[in-house]
Order: sequence, then C-alpha cells, then structure tokens
Amino acid sequence: MPTVNLQTNVPVDSVVTSDILKDASKTVARVLGKPESYVMVILKGGVPMSFGGSEEPTAYGELVSIGGLTPDKNKQLSAALAEILQSKLSVQPSRFYIKFYDVKGSDFGWNGKTF
Repeated sequence: MPTVNLQTNVPVDSVVTSDILKDASKTVARVLGKPESYVMVILKGGVPMSFGGSEEPTAYGELVSIGGLTPDKNKQLSAALAEILQSKLSVQPSRFYIKFYDVKGSDFGWNGKTF
C-alpha cells in the first residue's frame, strides 16, 4: 500500500504526468520490495508553491508505507524520486522535500477494511 503524494508548482501535461506516475510507481515498488499492484502515486501540478522565497520549480512529497521504510530505503527513495522530478519537470533536487511515514496496518484502510 505504499502511497506517494507529489505536489509541484510546475504545470504538467498528460504525457509528462503519465511518465512520472509510471516511473515513481516502479521505483517505489522496487526499492521497498512490494508489489507494484499495491503502489498508489498521486501527482498535482501547477500548485502555488515557493521554496526559499523563490517560485522557481519546486516540489513536495509524502510517502506512506506499512513497513519497509528504513533510513537507507528513505535515502534511496529520496534520490530516485528527486531524479524523476529533475528529469521530467526540471525540479532541482535541492528544491524538493519529501516526508516519509511508516504506519501500522490498522492505520490504513483499503477494500472496506484495514490492513
């Protein structure tokens, strides 16, 4: 059930959005060792944002997972997602924050119940 929520001030079109969704989904599944069929990726573009007082391309993300998050995995995910945003949207890694949440299964619902 890993869920990645990405927001950026960069406008996105359907082609770029699709590429980012696919790349992020595969990356999260691979790094966390979880089936991609459980990975959800949300991307919101054109969100009013500033970073360091500048409205240059920037992004913020949150990744929620039931287990699998460790300091090493978080570093890998931060680097991989930053690379995707840089290559697809020209968001520099120094202008991207990501917050990681490791939650209990009972804190996440799916299919009318919890994990």
